[in-house]
Amino acid sequence: MMQQTPQIVGVGLATLDVLIRLEAMPTWEHGTLVDGLRFDGGGLVGTAMVAAAKLGAHVGFIGTAGSDEAADLKLRSFVEVGVDLSRLVRYCGPEDQVMLVYVHARTGERVFASVARDHRHPLRIEDLDKDYITGADYLHIDGLKYEAALQAARWMQAAEKTVVMDGSKTDGPVAERYRQLISHVDVLITGEGYARGLTGIDGVWEAGEAVLQLGPRTFVETVGERGSYTIAQTTDGLQRFHTPAFEVEVVDTTGAGDVFHGAYIVGLQHGWDAAQCAIFASAVSALKCTKLGGRAGIPTFEQTLTFLRERDFPPIGG
Repeated sequence: MMQQTPQIVGVGLATLDVLIRLEAMPTWEHGTLVDGLRFDGGGLVGTAMVAAAKLGAHVGFIGTAGSDEAADLKLRSFVEVGVDLSRLVRYCGPEDQVMLVYVHARTGERVFASVARDHRHPLRIEDLDKDYITGADYLHIDGLKYEAALQAARWMQAAEKTVVMDGSKTDGPVAERYRQLISHVDVLITGEGYARGLTGIDGVWEAGEAVLQLGPRTFVETVGERGSYTIAQTTDGLQRFHTPAFEVEVVDTTGAGDVFHGAYIVGLQHGWDAAQCAIFASAVSALKCTKLGGRAGIPTFEQTLTFLRERDFPPIGG
């Protein structure tokens, strides 16, 4: 068990991902050959916390897990990188957060299929340890454990600590209740379409500025191979900039956004500005995509800095 008090605590989803890499999906009439198979941990906050830990942060994760072999597989990568699971809620029964991830062998894009469960175990407010959460400098949430995330964010805001939230890619409107959650968020990092779904405004810059009116001081929208867009309120005024993605040999994009979140929080922990955080997070995310699985390809801190030096980037933090 990790001895240090966590610098970053995550409250949210962790899954077991069964990754299947293939050229074409099978049908009832025709089978197919599988190019690669891997069991890996997944989930928005779960993968972000593994990334932060591998990059050198002291991290704790609060979520749920069952008592079977699937649950042990799900938690394995947490344990391997030293994430503190002392506040994890384990229930008696089969793991209820399992995803089948079909990865296209030529593009690295993926399709998900959730394993159905009649009853999923919630993370309740009474499962949370207020002192443990507010003892950290950063809280990361995804809102999927909504009531627990909202309470944890309120505690952190009252303690004047930093709340970071993952908003997933969306093609439609964002549920109204997330407005309340976002009002307690300092840094909102989302997939494509989230700002439009939240504000009803087209155009990432205009929608991003509207997001800042809801509470966050920084908004980042990640758009895959097109990089990311940042709108940040700073002491020098409003900053708006685009960060290109790095070109790598893509094997699997699963977890790329989640890893970006974890790396971005590590950048914040180092005191870097928004541009440096975005460059660093983009590099970590790119390296992740070179291996099958959401966590298998996460680089170390030094590997990431080497990657940037080889591309003639100035020293991060310098």
